[in-house]
Amino acid sequence: MARARWGPASRRRRKRLFKMAEGFRAGRKRLVRHATPSVRKSLVYARRDRRARRREFRRLWIARLNAACRLYGTTYSRLMHGLRQANISLDRKHLADLAVNDQAAFKQLVDVTMTPATAN
Repeated sequence: MARARWGPASRRRRKRLFKMAEGFRAGRKRLVRHATPSVRKSLVYARRDRRARRREFRRLWIARLNAACRLYGTTYSRLMHGLRQANISLDRKHLADLAVNDQAAFKQLVDVTMTPATAN
């Protein structure tokens, strides 16, 4: 019996592989032998970098918050401690957005965290 080299399952597998290899250069987008490890490695990079992107955004938000806090005479760590003491649960993303786009609201938050009842 003849071997099915170009059968539907093989073709489907290769089409999926080449679809993922779009944008690669030379044989990495045209040859199964070179595209397979390239696509696998690209998926590894994609997973790694999705996690790295979250870390980078968190660092950005913290840097923005610290800069905004220092305009009002406090620091990032004192702000976060004061918010926790005052039972205000806003994440860093939204706090940083307030600091950039609504300074009046951010100033009120800083004032709440600097009251004597919350400062220890």
